[in-house]
Amino acid sequence: MSGTRPVELGLGLLSLGRRWGYRAEPPPSEADGRRLLDTALELGVRCFDTAPAYGSSEKRFGAFLSGLGSARSSVFVATKLGEHWDAVRNTSFTDHSPDALRRSLDESVRLLGHIDLLQVHKATAGNVGSPEVLRVLEYAGTLGVSRVGASVSDWAGAEAACAAGVYSFLQFPYNLLHRTLEPAFELAARHGLQVLVNRPFAMGQLLQEEGRDARLSMRESLTHILGQRFSGYVLTGTKSPEHLRQTLDAFRSLEG
Repeated sequence: MSGTRPVELGLGLLSLGRRWGYRAEPPPSEADGRRLLDTALELGVRCFDTAPAYGSSEKRFGAFLSGLGSARSSVFVATKLGEHWDAVRNTSFTDHSPDALRRSLDESVRLLGHIDLLQVHKATAGNVGSPEVLRVLEYAGTLGVSRVGASVSDWAGAEAACAAGVYSFLQFPYNLLHRTLEPAFELAARHGLQVLVNRPFAMGQLLQEEGRDARLSMRESLTHILGQRFSGYVLTGTKSPEHLRQTLDAFRSLEG
């Protein structure tokens, strides 16, 4: 993580490659997607979180990275393995078998180049510490991946990931409408893991519901998240450069 701040705003790239969000909006055009990534970099966002299951996200983000030149080294690239994308059926599916994980990882490296953080996607108590998964993570180390993490959605998965002793990041959803994993902040801190908070605005629901003041809701949401004790990143999943700018302004006004 760059700088000295314990928590930074990062950009989740699910909406770059497939329909996503409270209203399941389609991904942006090539030009609009590039504008989003350019804006993020100009505003100082350095953490970008993608995944094979995010449709064309890795491909589009990889093309952006390939044109950065020396600026590429300042970008923290996080991706995942374990959930995959079926372009024919236009849907994702999970497969944590060793062959599927290795093929997925090899393709991610081909598309993205250097990967800073590789996370087990759809991590559960049953797979996050399995010998098969851990062997693939060891293989990732031979490809230059120095950090591994787990993206979980329940407490059992969070506990198992922290107990495994190999992960340095824990990703999970947390917002004003989804507080189930609030104890995971303390769990991660106790085990020395950094945190990636996803869905900080409940996939946009907190900002788009009728009768809500979007900017006030954004500030309330970020205030609540930053009130937790952790180091790492809050990942906004927007595809709008203007919304990203507003989020970053609100985030920075609350720091410290």
